[in-house]
Amino acid sequence: MPASNPLMSKHGLEIHGIKNTNVEYWNLSTPALYEEAMRRREGIIAHLGPLVVRTGHHTGRSPNDKYIVKEPSSEGHVWWGKVNRPFEAEKFETLYKRATSYLQGKDVFVQDCFAGADPRYRLPIRVITETAWHNLFARTMFIPGKAQELQEHKPEFTVINVPRFHAVPETDGTNSEVFILVNFGRKLVLIGGTSYAGEIKKSIFTILNYLLPLRDVMSMHCSANIGPNGDTALFFGLSGTGKTTLSADPERQLIGDDEHGWSDHGVFNFEGGCYAKVIRLSKEAEPQIYETTRRFGTILENVMIDTVTRRLDLDDATLTENTRGAYPIDYIPNAEPSGMGGHPKNIIMLTADAFGVMPPIAKLTPEQAMYHFLSGYTAKVAGTEKGLGKEPQATFSTCFGAPFMALHPTVYAKMLKEKIAQHKVSCWLVNTGWTGGPFGEGSRMKIAYTRAMVHAALNGSLDKISTAPDPIFGLHIPTSCPNVPNEVLKPRNTWKDGNAYDEKAKHLAGLFHKNFEQFANEVTEEIRAAGPKVL
Repeated sequence: MPASNPLMSKHGLEIHGIKNTNVEYWNLSTPALYEEAMRRREGIIAHLGPLVVRTGHHTGRSPNDKYIVKEPSSEGHVWWGKVNRPFEAEKFETLYKRATSYLQGKDVFVQDCFAGADPRYRLPIRVITETAWHNLFARTMFIPGKAQELQEHKPEFTVINVPRFHAVPETDGTNSEVFILVNFGRKLVLIGGTSYAGEIKKSIFTILNYLLPLRDVMSMHCSANIGPNGDTALFFGLSGTGKTTLSADPERQLIGDDEHGWSDHGVFNFEGGCYAKVIRLSKEAEPQIYETTRRFGTILENVMIDTVTRRLDLDDATLTENTRGAYPIDYIPNAEPSGMGGHPKNIIMLTADAFGVMPPIAKLTPEQAMYHFLSGYTAKVAGTEKGLGKEPQATFSTCFGAPFMALHPTVYAKMLKEKIAQHKVSCWLVNTGWTGGPFGEGSRMKIAYTRAMVHAALNGSLDKISTAPDPIFGLHIPTSCPNVPNEVLKPRNTWKDGNAYDEKAKHLAGLFHKNFEQFANEVTEEIRAAGPKVL
Protein backbone atom coordinates (compact mmCIF):
# COMPACT_ATOMS: atom_id res chain seq x y z
CA MET A 1 0.00 0.00 0.00
CA PRO A 2 1.24 3.54 -0.62
CA ALA A 3 3.04 5.30 2.24
CA SER A 4 0.32 7.97 2.23
CA ASN A 5 -2.09 5.48 3.84
CA PRO A 6 -3.14 7.31 7.06
CA LEU A 7 -3.75 3.97 8.83
CA MET A 8 -0.22 2.73 8.24
CA SER A 9 2.60 3.10 10.75
CA LYS A 10 5.87 4.61 9.62
CA HIS A 11 7.45 1.60 11.38
CA GLY A 12 6.64 -0.84 8.59
CA LEU A 13 6.88 -4.60 8.21
CA GLU A 14 10.56 -4.40 7.27
CA ILE A 15 11.39 -3.97 10.98
CA HIS A 16 10.10 -7.55 11.41
CA GLY A 17 12.05 -8.91 8.47
CA ILE A 18 8.88 -9.25 6.38
CA LYS A 19 9.33 -8.18 2.77
CA ASN A 20 8.07 -8.80 -0.77
CA THR A 21 4.49 -9.24 0.40
CA ASN A 22 1.63 -8.82 -2.03
CA VAL A 23 -0.89 -6.42 -0.40
CA GLU A 24 -0.47 -5.10 3.14
CA TYR A 25 -3.79 -4.31 4.82
CA TRP A 26 -3.12 -1.91 7.69
CA ASN A 27 -5.54 -1.45 10.59
CA LEU A 28 -8.69 -2.24 8.64
CA SER A 29 -11.99 -1.53 10.38
CA THR A 30 -14.37 -4.32 11.41
CA PRO A 31 -16.60 -3.99 8.29
CA ALA A 32 -13.56 -3.94 5.99
CA LEU A 33 -12.15 -7.08 7.66
CA TYR A 34 -15.56 -8.76 7.26
CA GLU A 35 -15.42 -8.01 3.52
CA GLU A 36 -11.89 -9.42 3.21
CA ALA A 37 -12.86 -12.53 5.21
CA MET A 38 -15.86 -13.06 2.91
CA ARG A 39 -13.81 -12.51 -0.23
CA ARG A 40 -11.38 -15.18 0.96
CA ARG A 41 -14.15 -17.56 2.11
CA GLU A 42 -12.72 -17.65 5.63
CA GLY A 43 -16.15 -17.87 7.28
CA ILE A 44 -19.85 -17.25 6.84
CA ILE A 45 -22.19 -14.59 8.21
CA ALA A 46 -24.91 -15.79 10.56
CA HIS A 47 -28.39 -14.39 11.23
CA LEU A 48 -28.06 -10.81 12.58
CA GLY A 49 -24.42 -10.57 11.58
CA PRO A 50 -21.84 -12.52 13.61
CA LEU A 51 -18.96 -14.04 11.64
CA VAL A 52 -18.81 -17.83 12.03
CA VAL A 53 -15.42 -19.49 11.47
CA ARG A 54 -13.95 -22.94 11.96
CA THR A 55 -10.50 -23.64 13.32
CA GLY A 56 -10.07 -27.15 11.90
CA HIS A 57 -9.10 -29.94 14.28
CA HIS A 58 -7.36 -27.41 16.57
CA THR A 59 -10.34 -26.28 18.65
CA GLY A 60 -8.46 -25.21 21.76
CA ARG A 61 -5.11 -24.16 23.09
CA SER A 62 -2.11 -26.42 22.41
CA PRO A 63 -0.24 -26.29 25.77
CA ASN A 64 2.28 -28.90 24.62
CA ASP A 65 3.24 -26.77 21.63
CA LYS A 66 4.02 -23.57 23.51
CA TYR A 67 7.63 -22.69 24.32
CA ILE A 68 9.62 -19.78 25.66
CA VAL A 69 12.87 -19.09 23.82
CA LYS A 70 15.84 -19.42 26.13
CA GLU A 71 17.87 -16.24 25.73
CA PRO A 72 20.05 -14.11 28.03
CA SER A 73 17.65 -11.22 28.80
CA SER A 74 14.88 -13.42 30.29
CA GLU A 75 16.57 -16.71 31.19
CA GLY A 76 17.09 -15.77 34.86
CA HIS A 77 13.49 -14.62 35.40
CA VAL A 78 11.43 -17.35 33.70
CA TRP A 79 9.84 -20.15 35.76
CA TRP A 80 11.24 -23.06 33.71
CA GLY A 81 9.49 -26.41 34.00
CA LYS A 82 6.49 -28.29 32.65
CA VAL A 83 4.67 -25.05 31.83
CA ASN A 84 7.45 -22.84 30.45
CA ARG A 85 9.54 -25.17 28.37
CA PRO A 86 12.73 -23.82 26.81
CA PHE A 87 13.26 -23.49 23.05
CA GLU A 88 16.67 -22.97 21.45
CA ALA A 89 17.33 -19.46 20.15
CA GLU A 90 18.96 -20.79 16.95
CA LYS A 91 15.97 -23.02 16.18
CA PHE A 92 13.68 -20.00 16.72
CA GLU A 93 15.67 -17.94 14.19
CA THR A 94 15.45 -20.72 11.61
CA LEU A 95 11.69 -21.10 12.03
CA TYR A 96 11.23 -17.32 12.05
CA LYS A 97 13.13 -16.96 8.74
CA ARG A 98 11.04 -19.72 7.17
CA ALA A 99 7.79 -18.14 8.42
CA THR A 100 8.70 -14.69 7.06
CA SER A 101 9.77 -16.26 3.74
CA TYR A 102 6.42 -18.05 3.64
CA LEU A 103 4.67 -14.64 3.76
CA GLN A 104 6.47 -13.41 0.64
CA GLY A 105 4.02 -12.89 -2.20
CA LYS A 106 1.05 -13.21 0.15
CA ASP A 107 -1.47 -10.64 1.39
CA VAL A 108 -0.93 -9.79 5.05
CA PHE A 109 -3.11 -8.06 7.63
CA VAL A 110 -1.67 -5.81 10.30
CA GLN A 111 -3.42 -4.53 13.44
CA ASP A 112 -1.63 -2.00 15.66
CA CYS A 113 -3.17 -2.07 19.12
CA PHE A 114 -2.47 -1.83 22.83
CA ALA A 115 -2.66 -4.27 25.71
CA GLY A 116 -3.59 -2.58 28.98
CA ALA A 117 -6.38 -0.03 29.54
CA ASP A 118 -4.31 2.04 31.99
CA PRO A 119 -2.23 4.49 29.89
CA ARG A 120 0.56 4.26 32.50
CA TYR A 121 1.12 0.58 31.75
CA ARG A 122 -0.25 -0.01 28.27
CA LEU A 123 1.91 -2.04 25.91
CA PRO A 124 1.98 -1.13 22.19
CA ILE A 125 1.63 -4.36 20.21
CA ARG A 126 1.28 -5.42 16.58
CA VAL A 127 -0.49 -8.51 15.29
CA ILE A 128 0.40 -9.64 11.76
CA THR A 129 -1.84 -12.36 10.30
CA GLU A 130 -2.26 -14.20 7.03
CA THR A 131 -6.06 -14.25 7.39
CA ALA A 132 -8.53 -11.41 7.73
CA TRP A 133 -10.52 -13.09 10.52
CA HIS A 134 -7.54 -13.51 12.82
CA ASN A 135 -6.83 -9.82 12.30
CA LEU A 136 -10.42 -9.04 13.24
CA PHE A 137 -9.93 -11.18 16.36
CA ALA A 138 -6.89 -9.08 17.33
CA ARG A 139 -8.79 -5.86 16.69
CA THR A 140 -11.68 -7.12 18.84
CA MET A 141 -9.67 -8.53 21.75
CA PHE A 142 -7.06 -5.79 22.15
CA ILE A 143 -7.44 -2.02 22.37
CA PRO A 144 -7.22 -0.53 18.85
CA GLY A 145 -4.94 2.47 18.34
CA LYS A 146 -6.67 5.81 17.74
CA ALA A 147 -6.47 7.13 14.17
CA GLN A 148 -4.05 9.92 15.15
CA GLU A 149 -1.74 7.40 16.89
CA LEU A 150 -1.44 4.88 14.09
CA GLN A 151 1.24 6.54 11.95
CA GLU A 152 3.59 6.78 14.95
CA HIS A 153 2.75 3.34 16.36
CA LYS A 154 5.92 1.44 17.23
CA PRO A 155 5.21 -2.01 18.65
CA GLU A 156 7.02 -3.20 21.77
CA PHE A 157 5.92 -6.77 21.02
CA THR A 158 4.76 -8.34 17.76
CA VAL A 159 2.74 -11.49 17.09
CA ILE A 160 3.16 -13.16 13.69
CA ASN A 161 0.29 -15.58 13.14
CA VAL A 162 0.60 -18.01 10.20
CA PRO A 163 -1.92 -20.85 10.74
CA ARG A 164 -1.27 -22.46 7.34
CA PHE A 165 2.48 -22.67 7.90
CA HIS A 166 3.51 -25.87 9.69
CA ALA A 167 6.66 -26.75 11.60
CA VAL A 168 8.63 -29.92 10.86
CA PRO A 169 9.13 -31.41 14.35
CA GLU A 170 12.15 -33.53 13.39
CA THR A 171 14.19 -30.53 12.25
CA ASP A 172 12.50 -27.62 14.06
CA GLY A 173 12.61 -29.11 17.54
CA THR A 174 8.86 -28.60 18.08
CA ASN A 175 6.46 -31.11 19.60
CA SER A 176 4.22 -31.18 16.50
CA GLU A 177 3.47 -29.12 13.40
CA VAL A 178 1.89 -26.56 15.76
CA PHE A 179 4.11 -23.99 17.47
CA ILE A 180 3.61 -21.03 19.80
CA LEU A 181 7.03 -19.50 20.46
CA VAL A 182 7.46 -16.53 22.81
CA ASN A 183 10.78 -14.72 22.50
CA PHE A 184 11.21 -12.02 25.17
CA GLY A 185 14.61 -10.95 23.84
CA ARG A 186 13.40 -10.44 20.26
CA LYS A 187 10.01 -9.15 21.49
CA LEU A 188 8.32 -11.55 19.12
CA VAL A 189 5.70 -14.28 19.21
CA LEU A 190 5.50 -16.79 16.39
CA ILE A 191 2.31 -18.86 16.01
CA GLY A 192 1.79 -21.46 13.30
CA GLY A 193 0.01 -24.69 12.45
CA THR A 194 -3.15 -23.79 14.40
CA SER A 195 -6.13 -21.55 13.59
CA TYR A 196 -7.34 -21.37 17.21
CA ALA A 197 -7.44 -17.61 17.82
CA GLY A 198 -7.08 -17.93 21.59
CA GLU A 199 -3.34 -18.50 21.09
CA ILE A 200 -2.97 -14.85 19.98
CA LYS A 201 -4.71 -13.56 23.09
CA LYS A 202 -2.92 -15.87 25.52
CA SER A 203 0.55 -15.20 24.10
CA ILE A 204 0.12 -11.47 24.84
CA PHE A 205 -1.15 -12.43 28.32
CA THR A 206 2.04 -14.46 28.87
CA ILE A 207 4.10 -11.40 27.91
CA LEU A 208 2.21 -9.13 30.34
CA ASN A 209 2.61 -11.77 33.07
CA TYR A 210 6.36 -11.48 32.49
CA LEU A 211 6.71 -7.70 32.13
CA LEU A 212 4.28 -6.23 34.65
CA PRO A 213 5.43 -7.83 37.93
CA LEU A 214 8.90 -6.46 37.13
CA ARG A 215 7.14 -3.04 37.26
CA ASP A 216 5.36 -3.81 40.56
CA VAL A 217 2.03 -4.55 38.88
CA MET A 218 0.33 -7.83 39.69
CA SER A 219 -0.97 -9.57 36.55
CA MET A 220 -4.00 -11.78 37.08
CA HIS A 221 -6.12 -14.38 35.28
CA CYS A 222 -9.43 -13.04 36.55
CA SER A 223 -12.53 -11.10 35.63
CA ALA A 224 -13.44 -7.84 37.38
CA ASN A 225 -16.45 -5.62 37.91
CA ILE A 226 -17.56 -2.58 39.91
CA GLY A 227 -20.60 -2.31 42.20
CA PRO A 228 -23.00 0.62 42.57
CA ASN A 229 -20.86 2.04 45.42
CA GLY A 230 -17.67 1.95 43.36
CA ASP A 231 -16.48 -1.27 44.99
CA THR A 232 -14.32 -3.44 42.71
CA ALA A 233 -14.49 -7.25 42.82
CA LEU A 234 -12.12 -9.78 41.24
CA PHE A 235 -13.13 -13.29 40.13
CA PHE A 236 -10.23 -15.73 39.78
CA GLY A 237 -10.91 -19.04 38.07
CA LEU A 238 -9.91 -21.48 35.37
CA SER A 239 -11.85 -22.04 32.16
CA GLY A 240 -15.41 -23.21 32.78
CA THR A 241 -15.66 -22.06 36.40
CA GLY A 242 -17.81 -18.98 35.73
CA LYS A 243 -15.41 -16.01 35.45
CA THR A 244 -17.14 -14.55 32.40
CA THR A 245 -20.67 -15.50 33.49
CA LEU A 246 -20.50 -14.14 37.05
CA SER A 247 -18.71 -10.91 36.15
CA ALA A 248 -21.38 -10.05 33.54
CA ASP A 249 -23.85 -8.87 36.18
CA PRO A 250 -26.61 -6.37 35.27
CA GLU A 251 -26.23 -4.71 38.69
CA ARG A 252 -22.49 -4.11 38.32
CA GLN A 253 -20.24 -2.55 35.69
CA LEU A 254 -17.90 -4.93 33.87
CA ILE A 255 -14.21 -3.98 33.83
CA GLY A 256 -13.17 -7.11 31.94
CA ASP A 257 -13.78 -10.86 31.72
CA ASP A 258 -10.37 -12.54 31.79
CA GLU A 259 -7.08 -10.65 32.26
CA HIS A 260 -6.25 -7.75 34.58
CA GLY A 261 -3.43 -5.86 36.23
CA TRP A 262 -3.46 -4.55 39.81
CA SER A 263 -1.18 -1.54 40.27
CA ASP A 264 -0.75 1.05 43.03
CA HIS A 265 -3.61 2.94 41.33
CA GLY A 266 -6.16 0.11 41.16
CA VAL A 267 -7.27 -2.54 38.68
CA PHE A 268 -7.20 -2.32 34.87
CA ASN A 269 -8.27 -4.61 32.03
CA PHE A 270 -5.58 -5.86 29.65
CA GLU A 271 -8.07 -6.24 26.81
CA GLY A 272 -10.70 -4.46 24.76
CA GLY A 273 -12.85 -7.52 24.15
CA CYS A 274 -14.26 -10.65 25.75
CA TYR A 275 -13.72 -14.28 24.75
CA ALA A 276 -16.58 -16.34 26.15
CA LYS A 277 -17.41 -20.01 25.95
CA VAL A 278 -20.77 -20.18 24.17
CA ILE A 279 -21.62 -23.90 24.27
CA ARG A 280 -25.22 -24.30 25.51
CA LEU A 281 -25.41 -20.58 26.19
CA SER A 282 -28.90 -19.76 27.40
CA LYS A 283 -30.85 -16.56 26.92
CA GLU A 284 -32.36 -16.99 30.40
CA ALA A 285 -29.18 -17.68 32.41
CA GLU A 286 -26.77 -15.39 30.56
CA PRO A 287 -28.81 -12.79 28.65
CA GLN A 288 -25.97 -10.28 28.12
CA ILE A 289 -23.53 -12.77 26.63
CA TYR A 290 -26.31 -14.47 24.63
CA GLU A 291 -27.13 -11.16 22.93
CA THR A 292 -23.53 -10.84 21.68
CA THR A 293 -24.04 -13.97 19.53
CA ARG A 294 -26.66 -11.99 17.61
CA ARG A 295 -24.53 -9.01 16.62
CA PHE A 296 -22.38 -7.86 13.75
CA GLY A 297 -18.75 -7.74 14.89
CA THR A 298 -18.84 -10.89 17.04
CA ILE A 299 -16.63 -13.78 15.89
CA LEU A 300 -17.96 -17.26 16.68
CA GLU A 301 -15.47 -20.14 16.57
CA ASN A 302 -16.70 -23.67 15.81
CA VAL A 303 -20.38 -22.89 16.48
CA MET A 304 -22.75 -24.99 14.38
CA ILE A 305 -24.86 -23.07 11.88
CA ASP A 306 -27.59 -23.98 9.41
CA THR A 307 -26.02 -22.81 6.16
CA VAL A 308 -29.45 -22.25 4.56
CA THR A 309 -31.26 -20.25 7.25
CA ARG A 310 -28.01 -18.97 8.83
CA ARG A 311 -29.43 -19.72 12.27
CA LEU A 312 -27.03 -20.83 15.02
CA ASP A 313 -27.33 -23.91 17.17
CA LEU A 314 -25.41 -23.00 20.33
CA ASP A 315 -26.23 -26.39 21.90
CA ASP A 316 -24.48 -28.42 19.19
CA ALA A 317 -21.02 -29.59 20.32
CA THR A 318 -20.31 -31.63 17.17
CA LEU A 319 -17.03 -29.80 16.52
CA THR A 320 -15.98 -29.12 20.12
CA GLU A 321 -17.23 -28.32 23.62
CA ASN A 322 -14.94 -25.29 23.40
CA THR A 323 -17.09 -23.11 21.13
CA ARG A 324 -16.14 -19.47 21.59
CA GLY A 325 -17.42 -15.98 20.98
CA ALA A 326 -15.10 -12.97 20.70
CA TYR A 327 -16.82 -9.59 20.96
CA PRO A 328 -15.93 -6.00 21.90
CA ILE A 329 -16.43 -5.40 25.61
CA ASP A 330 -18.87 -2.56 24.95
CA TYR A 331 -21.31 -5.17 23.59
CA ILE A 332 -21.97 -5.81 27.29
CA PRO A 333 -24.39 -2.92 28.05
CA ASN A 334 -22.92 -1.95 31.42
CA ALA A 335 -19.22 -2.26 30.66
CA GLU A 336 -16.97 0.33 32.30
CA PRO A 337 -15.69 2.40 29.31
CA SER A 338 -12.28 3.18 30.87
CA GLY A 339 -11.52 -0.49 31.56
CA MET A 340 -10.29 0.62 34.99
CA GLY A 341 -11.48 0.39 38.60
CA GLY A 342 -10.31 1.08 42.14
CA HIS A 343 -8.59 -1.32 44.53
CA PRO A 344 -10.69 -4.48 45.07
CA LYS A 345 -12.87 -4.78 48.13
CA ASN A 346 -13.60 -8.47 47.49
CA ILE A 347 -11.79 -11.34 45.78
CA ILE A 348 -13.74 -14.43 44.75
CA MET A 349 -11.83 -17.60 43.86
CA LEU A 350 -13.97 -19.86 41.68
CA THR A 351 -13.78 -23.62 41.41
CA ALA A 352 -16.04 -26.09 39.60
CA ASP A 353 -15.66 -29.03 41.98
CA ALA A 354 -16.93 -32.12 40.14
CA PHE A 355 -16.46 -34.26 43.28
CA GLY A 356 -19.31 -32.32 44.91
CA VAL A 357 -17.55 -31.82 48.26
CA MET A 358 -16.45 -28.16 48.28
CA PRO A 359 -18.89 -25.68 49.85
CA PRO A 360 -20.82 -23.39 47.47
CA ILE A 361 -19.40 -20.36 49.28
CA ALA A 362 -16.90 -19.91 52.11
CA LYS A 363 -15.03 -17.01 53.67
CA LEU A 364 -11.23 -17.35 53.44
CA THR A 365 -8.62 -16.14 55.89
CA PRO A 366 -5.68 -14.36 54.20
CA GLU A 367 -3.64 -17.58 54.67
CA GLN A 368 -6.36 -19.73 53.11
CA ALA A 369 -6.59 -17.24 50.23
CA MET A 370 -2.84 -17.74 49.57
CA TYR A 371 -3.19 -21.53 49.83
CA HIS A 372 -6.07 -21.65 47.34
CA PHE A 373 -4.46 -19.10 45.01
CA LEU A 374 -1.29 -21.20 44.79
CA SER A 375 -3.38 -24.38 44.41
CA GLY A 376 -5.73 -23.08 41.70
CA TYR A 377 -8.10 -26.05 41.98
CA THR A 378 -10.91 -27.07 39.71
CA ALA A 379 -12.09 -30.44 38.37
CA LYS A 380 -12.69 -31.40 34.78
CA VAL A 381 -15.35 -33.84 33.67
CA ALA A 382 -15.85 -35.99 30.60
CA GLY A 383 -17.03 -34.00 27.60
CA THR A 384 -15.11 -30.80 28.31
CA GLU A 385 -11.72 -32.11 27.21
CA LYS A 386 -10.62 -34.98 25.01
CA GLY A 387 -9.37 -38.13 26.69
CA LEU A 388 -11.23 -37.75 29.99
CA GLY A 389 -13.01 -40.81 31.35
CA LYS A 390 -16.18 -40.88 33.43
CA GLU A 391 -14.46 -40.02 36.71
CA PRO A 392 -13.84 -36.32 37.44
CA GLN A 393 -10.20 -35.28 37.28
CA ALA A 394 -8.76 -32.77 39.74
CA THR A 395 -6.82 -29.99 38.03
CA PHE A 396 -4.46 -27.72 39.91
CA SER A 397 -3.30 -24.68 37.95
CA THR A 398 -1.31 -22.36 40.17
CA CYS A 399 -2.46 -18.71 40.31
CA PHE A 400 -5.56 -19.95 38.44
CA GLY A 401 -3.56 -19.64 35.22
CA ALA A 402 -0.32 -21.66 35.26
CA PRO A 403 -0.01 -21.97 31.45
CA PHE A 404 0.41 -18.19 31.17
CA MET A 405 2.54 -17.45 34.24
CA ALA A 406 6.04 -16.76 32.95
CA LEU A 407 7.53 -16.04 36.40
CA HIS A 408 7.62 -18.27 39.50
CA PRO A 409 4.15 -18.58 41.12
CA THR A 410 5.45 -17.21 44.41
CA VAL A 411 6.15 -13.87 42.65
CA TYR A 412 2.42 -13.43 41.98
CA ALA A 413 1.40 -14.93 45.34
CA LYS A 414 3.65 -12.56 47.29
CA MET A 415 2.17 -9.56 45.44
CA LEU A 416 -1.36 -10.78 46.12
CA LYS A 417 -0.61 -11.32 49.82
CA GLU A 418 0.74 -7.76 50.17
CA LYS A 419 -2.20 -6.23 48.30
CA ILE A 420 -4.81 -8.16 50.32
CA ALA A 421 -3.19 -6.91 53.54
CA GLN A 422 -2.70 -3.32 52.33
CA HIS A 423 -6.28 -2.88 51.04
CA LYS A 424 -8.01 -5.13 53.64
CA VAL A 425 -9.63 -7.26 50.94
CA SER A 426 -12.27 -9.87 51.84
CA CYS A 427 -11.61 -13.23 50.13
CA TRP A 428 -14.17 -15.91 49.26
CA LEU A 429 -14.14 -19.36 47.71
CA VAL A 430 -17.15 -20.13 45.50
CA ASN A 431 -17.87 -23.59 44.10
CA THR A 432 -19.86 -23.45 40.85
CA GLY A 433 -19.53 -27.23 40.42
CA TRP A 434 -21.55 -30.14 41.77
CA THR A 435 -23.80 -30.51 44.80
CA GLY A 436 -25.58 -33.55 46.28
CA GLY A 437 -22.93 -35.93 44.96
CA PRO A 438 -20.15 -36.06 42.39
CA PHE A 439 -20.54 -35.58 38.64
CA GLY A 440 -22.91 -38.31 37.40
CA GLU A 441 -24.80 -38.50 40.71
CA GLY A 442 -25.28 -34.95 41.99
CA SER A 443 -26.35 -31.90 40.01
CA ARG A 444 -24.60 -28.71 38.96
CA MET A 445 -25.07 -25.84 41.42
CA LYS A 446 -27.97 -23.63 40.26
CA ILE A 447 -26.58 -20.45 38.71
CA ALA A 448 -29.33 -18.46 40.50
CA TYR A 449 -28.00 -19.68 43.87
CA THR A 450 -24.42 -18.88 42.93
CA ARG A 451 -25.43 -15.38 41.85
CA ALA A 452 -27.33 -14.87 45.13
CA MET A 453 -24.28 -15.99 47.16
CA VAL A 454 -21.93 -13.75 45.19
CA HIS A 455 -24.29 -10.77 45.64
CA ALA A 456 -24.49 -11.44 49.38
CA ALA A 457 -20.69 -11.55 49.62
CA LEU A 458 -20.21 -8.37 47.57
CA ASN A 459 -22.95 -6.26 49.18
CA GLY A 460 -21.72 -7.06 52.69
CA SER A 461 -24.73 -9.04 53.90
CA LEU A 462 -22.63 -12.21 54.47
CA ASP A 463 -20.34 -10.25 56.80
CA LYS A 464 -23.20 -10.11 59.31
CA ILE A 465 -23.86 -13.87 59.21
CA SER A 466 -22.03 -16.34 61.47
CA THR A 467 -19.87 -19.07 59.91
CA ALA A 468 -19.08 -22.67 60.83
CA PRO A 469 -15.77 -24.30 59.90
CA ASP A 470 -15.76 -27.21 57.47
CA PRO A 471 -14.24 -30.17 59.40
CA ILE A 472 -11.98 -31.27 56.53
CA PHE A 473 -11.29 -28.15 54.44
CA GLY A 474 -11.29 -25.72 57.37
CA LEU A 475 -13.22 -23.19 55.28
CA HIS A 476 -15.62 -20.80 57.03
CA ILE A 477 -19.09 -21.62 55.69
CA PRO A 478 -21.93 -19.10 56.28
CA THR A 479 -24.80 -20.63 58.28
CA SER A 480 -27.34 -18.86 56.06
CA CYS A 481 -27.50 -16.72 52.91
CA PRO A 482 -30.31 -14.56 51.48
CA ASN A 483 -32.26 -16.29 48.66
CA VAL A 484 -30.40 -19.60 49.10
CA PRO A 485 -31.86 -22.65 50.94
CA ASN A 486 -29.82 -23.39 54.09
CA GLU A 487 -29.32 -27.07 53.25
CA VAL A 488 -27.40 -26.12 50.07
CA LEU A 489 -24.69 -24.31 52.06
CA LYS A 490 -23.24 -27.38 53.81
CA PRO A 491 -22.23 -29.85 51.11
CA ARG A 492 -22.43 -32.93 53.37
CA ASN A 493 -26.13 -32.21 54.01
CA THR A 494 -26.89 -32.40 50.28
CA TRP A 495 -25.58 -35.97 49.91
CA LYS A 496 -27.85 -39.00 50.52
CA ASP A 497 -24.95 -40.83 52.17
CA GLY A 498 -22.85 -38.76 54.60
CA ASN A 499 -20.15 -41.44 54.80
CA ALA A 500 -19.74 -41.40 51.02
CA TYR A 501 -19.31 -37.63 51.26
CA ASP A 502 -16.61 -38.02 53.94
CA GLU A 503 -14.69 -40.51 51.80
CA LYS A 504 -14.80 -38.26 48.73
CA ALA A 505 -13.82 -35.17 50.76
CA LYS A 506 -10.81 -36.99 52.26
CA HIS A 507 -9.80 -38.12 48.78
CA LEU A 508 -9.86 -34.54 47.49
CA ALA A 509 -8.03 -33.27 50.59
CA GLY A 510 -5.26 -35.77 49.82
CA LEU A 511 -5.00 -34.47 46.24
CA PHE A 512 -4.68 -30.90 47.56
CA HIS A 513 -1.85 -31.95 49.89
CA LYS A 514 0.03 -33.83 47.21
CA ASN A 515 -0.18 -30.90 44.83
CA PHE A 516 0.89 -28.37 47.46
CA GLU A 517 4.14 -30.24 48.23
CA GLN A 518 5.79 -28.24 45.41
CA PHE A 519 5.23 -24.99 47.35
CA ALA A 520 5.75 -26.30 50.90
CA ASN A 521 9.28 -24.90 51.20
CA GLU A 522 8.36 -21.58 49.60
CA VAL A 523 5.59 -20.49 51.98
CA THR A 524 5.11 -19.81 55.69
CA GLU A 525 3.90 -22.41 58.19
CA GLU A 526 0.58 -20.47 58.48
CA ILE A 527 -0.09 -20.87 54.74
CA ARG A 528 0.87 -24.57 54.82
CA ALA A 529 -1.53 -25.07 57.75
CA ALA A 530 -4.37 -23.33 55.87
CA GLY A 531 -4.95 -26.34 53.61
CA PRO A 532 -7.42 -29.18 54.19
CA LYS A 533 -6.80 -31.70 56.99
CA VAL A 534 -5.83 -35.17 55.86
CA LEU A 535 -7.20 -37.42 58.62
